[in-house]
Amino acid sequence: MALQQNLAPLNSEIMDSLVHGADTRWVPTGDNAWIKVLWTGSESGRWAALFRWNKGYVADAHKHLSAAHTFVLKGRLEIRGGVLEAGDYVYEANGMLHEKTTALEDTEYLFICDGPVLFYNDDGLTHYIGWEQMRGLQQAGAAT
Repeated sequence: MALQQNLAPLNSEIMDSLVHGADTRWVPTGDNAWIKVLWTGSESGRWAALFRWNKGYVADAHKHLSAAHTFVLKGRLEIRGGVLEAGDYVYEANGMLHEKTTALEDTEYLFICDGPVLFYNDDGLTHYIGWEQMRGLQQAGAAT
């Protein structure tokens, strides 16, 4: 039976996103920290990235302004009084607060975020990351 509707997408920007890891370089994001942005979704605000932190790297305290998924590929992270190890997965709900996160070993993890993250210290807000900032890092990591 033939469909009666046109199923073509209305948004011409909708397409599959395939990332070849070899075509993307690690972009430094601080001392002993790098990122490979895998995908940014301007239509949803979501983004996906690989993070690489050397042992001893400390990420600032932050609040999730959306839900996020973390899967540790290698290494160990101290987070909210616990430890995540290779193979561990954690779901972080919208509104989750974190104190500093520390790499206990050289660590790589996959992070899929449904929106922005807000960073702060005792003096107030320090910075914000969302899909636009991730898109800039993604472009910086594109193979040349």
